[in-house]
Amino acid sequence: MTTTAGREAELSGELAMAKRESEEPSLAHWYALYTRCHGEQLVYDQLATKGFHVFLPKLEMWSRRAGQQHLISVPMFPGYLFLRYAMDRLGYIEVRKARGLVRILGERWDRLSVVPDVEIEAIQKVLRARLPALPHPYLKEGQRVRIMCGPLAGTEGILVHSKPAKGLLVLSIDLLQRSVAVEVECSTVVAA
Repeated sequence: MTTTAGREAELSGELAMAKRESEEPSLAHWYALYTRCHGEQLVYDQLATKGFHVFLPKLEMWSRRAGQQHLISVPMFPGYLFLRYAMDRLGYIEVRKARGLVRILGERWDRLSVVPDVEIEAIQKVLRARLPALPHPYLKEGQRVRIMCGPLAGTEGILVHSKPAKGLLVLSIDLLQRSVAVEVECSTVVAA
């Protein structure tokens, strides 16, 4: 039988532990998951069902089948989706069980490559803004810009001029060496 003093000491210890845990920064990071060809949705569905926070950005593209044009959703980064998780060994094993997953990018379970939050947030802003986007070759060189107003305000990317008053803002996921381009008004961008 636990005494009142013993129970109070136990509770204060639990409270102290909970307080320390709440003060620690979140260890959750974004990781890139590489899938088999056309396996992005399969892996997404399995991990989402298990309660993992996964992100599969998609683009709307026109497809011609049997002489008819159809609007279809295709992965923005074919072969990849993203997972936000505080990775530990057991979580790594559970994620690796997903059918269709080839690997999580990185050297091994405790040295995984992290996708910066700002890169994922930029892609999420584009999707929320519902602006037309198209795949674009990965660019490392070029002028980095920041959008100053509109639905993409605060988003940074590389500007590639395509028309006199408009340009393509190229958003990149460095780890994947893949990019997506969005048409923007050149008057709304400044050098980053």
